Amino acid sequence: MKRLKQMTLHVFSVPFFRRSLHNSSDGLRHVDAHLIKTGFDPRTCNANNRIEIFLQTGRIFEARKLFDEMPLKNMFTLNKMISGYVKTDRLDDACQLFEESPDRTTVTWTILITAHSNRKQVSAKPDHVTFAALLGGCGCFPGGSGEGEDGSRLVAVQVHAQILKLGFGSTLMLVNTLVDAYCKCGFLSSARCLFDAVSLKDPVTFNAMLTGCCNHRMYGHVFDLFLEMHRSSMKPSHFTFSGVLAAATGTSDTRLGRQIHCFVLKVNFGWNVFVNNALLDLYSKFVGDDADDSSAGSTTMAEATKVFAEMEEVDCVSYNIMISGFARKEARFECVFLLRELWERTSDLKLLPFASVLTIASGEGDVEMGKQIHAIAILTNAASDLLVANALIDMYSKCGDLDSAGVIFEKMNERNAVTWTTMMSGFVRNGFYEKALQFFVDMRSSGMSVPDRATFSTVLRATANLASLGLGKQLHSYVIRSGHTANVFTGSALLDMYAKCGCMNDADQVFAEMPERNIVSWNSMISAYAQNGQGKAALRCFQQLIRCGLHPDLVSFLNILTACSHSGQVEDGLRLFESMTKLYNLNPRREHYACVVDMLGRVGRLDEAERMIKLMPFEADEMLWSSVLNSCRIHRSNSSLSKLAAEKLFSMDSIKDSAASYIMMANIHAAEGQWEDVGRVKKSMRDRGLKKNAAYSWVEIKQKIYTFSANDRNYLQVEEMKQLFEELKKKMAEEGYQPDSSCSLRNEEEDVKVESLMYHSERMAIIFSLVYTPTNSPIRVMKNLRVCLDCHAAIKIITKIVQREIIVRDSSRFHHFRDGVCSCGDYW
Repeated sequence: MKRLKQMTLHVFSVPFFRRSLHNSSDGLRHVDAHLIKTGFDPRTCNANNRIEIFLQTGRIFEARKLFDEMPLKNMFTLNKMISGYVKTDRLDDACQLFEESPDRTTVTWTILITAHSNRKQVSAKPDHVTFAALLGGCGCFPGGSGEGEDGSRLVAVQVHAQILKLGFGSTLMLVNTLVDAYCKCGFLSSARCLFDAVSLKDPVTFNAMLTGCCNHRMYGHVFDLFLEMHRSSMKPSHFTFSGVLAAATGTSDTRLGRQIHCFVLKVNFGWNVFVNNALLDLYSKFVGDDADDSSAGSTTMAEATKVFAEMEEVDCVSYNIMISGFARKEARFECVFLLRELWERTSDLKLLPFASVLTIASGEGDVEMGKQIHAIAILTNAASDLLVANALIDMYSKCGDLDSAGVIFEKMNERNAVTWTTMMSGFVRNGFYEKALQFFVDMRSSGMSVPDRATFSTVLRATANLASLGLGKQLHSYVIRSGHTANVFTGSALLDMYAKCGCMNDADQVFAEMPERNIVSWNSMISAYAQNGQGKAALRCFQQLIRCGLHPDLVSFLNILTACSHSGQVEDGLRLFESMTKLYNLNPRREHYACVVDMLGRVGRLDEAERMIKLMPFEADEMLWSSVLNSCRIHRSNSSLSKLAAEKLFSMDSIKDSAASYIMMANIHAAEGQWEDVGRVKKSMRDRGLKKNAAYSWVEIKQKIYTFSANDRNYLQVEEMKQLFEELKKKMAEEGYQPDSSCSLRNEEEDVKVESLMYHSERMAIIFSLVYTPTNSPIRVMKNLRVCLDCHAAIKIITKIVQREIIVRDSSRFHHFRDGVCSCGDYW
């Protein structure tokens, strides 16, 4: 990063330095030496300075003579010469020089178009320059009978017809401009036909076609055109390299990108800022040759840093690309360093990459940093920019400040699908699923176009968390009508929605019908099996993933370890955990160790779980100790470990505002009949102002939600439910059901405890569903807390009696009860 701290001499500042030192020969030599050292050609700079002086004093012929004699010219030379012709009313000479130049910038075009528009005597018959200027605007025309792109196409076709009518069809300058115009309008087929019909092509022809193919992601055609151009011995320009490097970036082909970089250096284009910016974009967006290598991304970012450090000239675009690249790698220090340097270099603060820097703030949940950037955006009037406003909404949402996100949303004069989707995603992330769905309805009411894959994925996530199967099926129909079923991200979201509603048959069907699957799809399917207690199916899916040629990532292993934990497949889980480092070169994270500890604890292997905790390269966190405490509660063993887990939990700052661990510890004491200890735990909760979350369950019947709370006996006033309740209680006793009073935290008489267990919310929901749903249809019950041991045993017996499948989703996982057996195998 040494180059970052050095001052860069701008090409336009050279004449001023030389003028200020015209009386000092030593000073001039020092300037020229610095120019040579940094890659500038002092001869070109000196010649440009002299041409400017000639033009300012009206010596146009001397300026042109010097122009022709220059061995190396740049765009400044060309634009200055054309401008000189225009200012001396020599428009024909300006147009001729324009036609002879293979490289042109927007400045070149602007000079010529302005000259034509200011011309006092306009010919009644348009010439080729007039048509070129008119076609230069295609791609931004709203006109014609269509709108946007369609209107531009109509204009391009009409102008083309006039060109042929007036006999300019063979003029190469107009052919090049037509190819460019058709590409910008999305008329690639017409552009290609025109390109192929031209017998004599120049580099501009190739560049126009190549850029058009690149902009429309036809990367294979870009490389073919580049090779054809090379075989024709045509000299590439910075437009050529920018296009082919953008295509390499689009294909994520690291090796090809490096080969093009070598060619850039070979033909001496390493000085060009536009080509170097394309190289920066190439390396900053690559993830490396090996997707499983965690250092690959940082390696390519190091290559981008090397290019940036060696650049002779850098601009705001260069900085923005680097900052965006570091933001994607979550490299906060580098982002802030470059941002400060850009701040010092530019006078226009609106050019700062606000969206990229906001990504860093949102990724780290640093709302204070986000607010500072927001303040700068307001001062520079950049906050009104749609891209920046969307990034601000995303930042505030990810930092949990939905009120500020909502204020920005309401103040926006313009919104697009990204704006709405970002707001919905914020609601989902913060648990406001109903609000996310309401925003989706509002989005459709606002006249917004058909939702894209990101919108569908977000709203399906909200539906999945609500476990609303009816709404999920409606959205599935909408996805089909909108033509997004083939999209891998929408398909993965649909799969996840069905899995979280307990509909594994539908999830399997969605996965089977996906035309394309990536690692996200496979991970979603493994996670679905894990949540629904189908450990063997999850293992088969994991093996299929490997056979398809994909490499499992950290998420894949977390899901398969969860599946093994939830189904008691300990040996398989331990083998897979060991393979992470030995076979796949992946370093397990804290959550992977927590999963293995949980897996060992569920089957009662608490001594091994304790050893695993000691071997961990991380400090055990709240999640891990909670898992240990729960395992001790279930197996009622290793009291020393349970006390250690409790001590560790209650010493953590994060646990002081959570009632869950206190409740778990109280359960352990209650199971041992240690009511004084239960009282002390409850007193600690009261002192901290903590309350146990009220348990409730809900069912969806005919697209209506019915909610039940513990000991709520209102529904039993309905005669049918009361009768079924008494009938089930009698038959359960006949089947050998023995209530487990240890599940009650109350220090009451045994019969009172047993009576209270009968009125747990999930049992009330099941009885209601048995009365009001069709016979033989599965019953789906959702609960906000974990199912207790007694209810788990009771529901198994109920399925034997009523001969219906009962699916219960609690705060931990799904339980599929059928014929007296649960899919969890009593590991939950």
